[in-house]
Amino acid sequence: MNIDIANQIAAIARTVERLPGAQDAGECVSVSLRRTYDSALEDVWDAVTDPDRIKRWFMPISGDLRVGGTFQLEGNAGGEILACEPPRLARLTWGGPRSIVELRLVEDGDGTALELDHTVPIEMAQSGAGALWVGPGWDGALMGLSLFLSGDPIGDPAVMAASGEVQAFSKKSVAAWAAAVDRSGTATADQLAQATTISLTQFAPDLAASDTDRRSDPASP
Repeated sequence: MNIDIANQIAAIARTVERLPGAQDAGECVSVSLRRTYDSALEDVWDAVTDPDRIKRWFMPISGDLRVGGTFQLEGNAGGEILACEPPRLARLTWGGPRSIVELRLVEDGDGTALELDHTVPIEMAQSGAGALWVGPGWDGALMGLSLFLSGDPIGDPAVMAASGEVQAFSKKSVAAWAAAVDRSGTATADQLAQATTISLTQFAPDLAASDTDRRSDPASP
């Protein structure tokens, strides 16, 4: 594939917040993304809720896909479907009862804006730097959805995600999320540096290893 990495990174708006506890829930970190697609709202909704389409840009999904049912993404998170209001809103748990993902679709001119919030308790995130555990992954998903809706060939999404080109995208994504955390003032410099290193190893392992090799070799340029 030939991905326009700069435009794909710039297409996503990223926000990180620390939110106070509400009722019986404690403090949490909220990771928010927004991206607009040149597709009708109903088509975007179908692409993010139809299992046969989800597996073509994200990963295979199974389960009882209705409110109160559970889902499992192959090799990734599972959870419970808390709310579904076609074609505009879905809310579900993500890997744990207090890790909540909410997806909203709204008309944006001739296209559709997708808004995604992923909220996790502070004891899981540790600080706003916890955004780096999930933010780059969601960036990759929204990019995959963009390519799919545009009719670009993706092939096996898992193979694409491991490619050098997508790892280069992910490296830029990690930097963009680190900048969002820095703007939010929700993490110390040490927390952010540590999270950035771990995130690069997770989302761009080949590039992170190359950087480590260069730093450890005095003869490297």
